[in-house]
Amino acid sequence: MNMKKCSPEASMRSRIRNAHRLVIKVGSSLVTNNGTGLDHIALDGWARQIATLRQGGREIALVSSGAIAAGMQRLGMKRRPSEMRFLQAAAAVGQMGLVEAYEKTFSRHNLASAQILLTHDDLSDRQRYLNARSTLTALLELGVIPIINENDTVVTDEIKFGDNDTLGALVANLIEADALIILTDQKGLYTADPRRDPTASLIDEGPAENPCYEAMAGGAGSSISKGGMLTKVLAARRAARGGTHTCIASGYEPDILLELLHGKSVGTLLHASSSRLAARKQWLANHLQLAGTLVIDAGAAKALHEGRSLLPIGVVEVKGDFRRGEAVACVNEAGEEIARGLANYAASECRRILRKPSTDIESILGYVDMHEIIHRDNLVVRR
Repeated sequence: MNMKKCSPEASMRSRIRNAHRLVIKVGSSLVTNNGTGLDHIALDGWARQIATLRQGGREIALVSSGAIAAGMQRLGMKRRPSEMRFLQAAAAVGQMGLVEAYEKTFSRHNLASAQILLTHDDLSDRQRYLNARSTLTALLELGVIPIINENDTVVTDEIKFGDNDTLGALVANLIEADALIILTDQKGLYTADPRRDPTASLIDEGPAENPCYEAMAGGAGSSISKGGMLTKVLAARRAARGGTHTCIASGYEPDILLELLHGKSVGTLLHASSSRLAARKQWLANHLQLAGTLVIDAGAAKALHEGRSLLPIGVVEVKGDFRRGEAVACVNEAGEEIARGLANYAASECRRILRKPSTDIESILGYVDMHEIIHRDNLVVRR
């Protein structure tokens, strides 16, 4: 744990400075100026900074709270409702103003934006997960800023138990972001609650998996926001499992995004201990139940050991009834497991394209998603 500025050799700030794909999360208190209404000045400030980062070639997704808080303001509610139907009503009313405000402010900076409403089902169901990832990555490649929020209007569990810090981490894993930046009303993570303990010190940086941080971050959110510092620490830990570094910083600081992406030591950096690819392959190797099997020929087995992808032409048999994106084993014709990975096509589709060159996929299936049945980045070879 480091509560002072690290030496240049030890600091991980360069990982943020070099980040290409970012998820930025802003909380309800910031978006709504502590519940008094949408803070258009703050929104414009973030849009201006994001426009500058986009000009530098970075890809950015924005996870924004504020729909329920904005709806409360529009409906004249002084306190967050406890009844689910009124929370949903507030979300429905507030989402209209929130999206309109973002669309106007980004357009002033010559940026297109898009609204994405997600639920936990979208990220737990593998097919919907892949569809969401495809849409988001396409938007990022087009230079569009996705504005992402939970679909609080129709889903009860997300309102009652969810928070957008967790959503930010899930989105970071979904799009394989290099960094997650959580903007809040505090300067970062302290050794204790600075509102109650004047001796509390700001933590500069440390490993996201450090269990001590959870105790330091204990405490609830405000009457407007759902989470608190604890949800941010837990989100950083979740993001780190996918190799994403997290910065927690004050959204009230001028040009905070530009300062962070210039590598300045502001806020708290909770860094991942492994690279994104290593983290994903560890997940593939140890934590997935296999949904089916691909029997491959000797040439394909050799290619996998050389670090190449699995092509349809090397598959001789398909076993099981797996869906696109599910984990499958790759075995040789003697039944020995060679590798395991995530299939780009469902079992029924794999059966149609096995022993065929990749150039025939579109004519056989009517579409082509990937030219490989399993891409090498989504594959772990057994040594």
